[in-house]
Amino acid sequence: MTDFDEPTAAAIATTRADVARLHDELVRYGLVVWTGGNVSGRVPGTELFVIKPSGVSYDDLAPENMILCDLDGHVIPGTPGSDRSPSSDTAAHAYVYRHMPEVGGVVHTHSTYAVAWAARGEEIPCVITAMADEFGGPVPVGPFAIIGDDSIGRGIVSTLTGHRSRAVLMQNHGPFTVGASAKDAVKAAVMLEDVARTVHIARQGGEVLPIPQQAIDSLYDRYQNVYGQSVDDRRSAS
Repeated sequence: MTDFDEPTAAAIATTRADVARLHDELVRYGLVVWTGGNVSGRVPGTELFVIKPSGVSYDDLAPENMILCDLDGHVIPGTPGSDRSPSSDTAAHAYVYRHMPEVGGVVHTHSTYAVAWAARGEEIPCVITAMADEFGGPVPVGPFAIIGDDSIGRGIVSTLTGHRSRAVLMQNHGPFTVGASAKDAVKAAVMLEDVARTVHIARQGGEVLPIPQQAIDSLYDRYQNVYGQSVDDRRSAS
């Protein structure tokens, strides 16, 4: 068994519990099917993150079978869950954590409407205020990349660097979201599917109307810096 000091062990245990619980939200909001999709969370104050095992039913996920990895995506031996294979997206998550130190959580889903936009390789235009609030503009499309190595992570980082959006539609694949925490990234995934569906439906009725950039900037600033009860609450508010 790998030994950690008491604060690190406590942080790992908390992250395991949070990440295991947050997978239930993906099911609750209909963002995944079967065993697809994943949530990961950075362990605060460490060079470690926690991610789900590959191919395990959501009903069977629990803190003790979440997998602890270093920021190169290597499983930490001698820790709970280390006898299992981690998610096939582990290398992508690890790349994001290495290159975006502000990110504390990464989520991948197969949510229907967001995947439909990704299949067309088309960004979601910012035509509703909820998008301006949450994403600060359109949701961009990232490059096509093969699953299994860090290619997806490279695409996520290159697309989101310098962009206000916390979501990216990886072409022909699906959405990835990032956040200050795993919970924050899950919220972004939920909101992404909501706006992907709404904008898709709106386009069936005719041309959608873009929001002026000045208004987008104002809405984003208000939502990120004023909305809610406190700074800590804003990212988790709905």
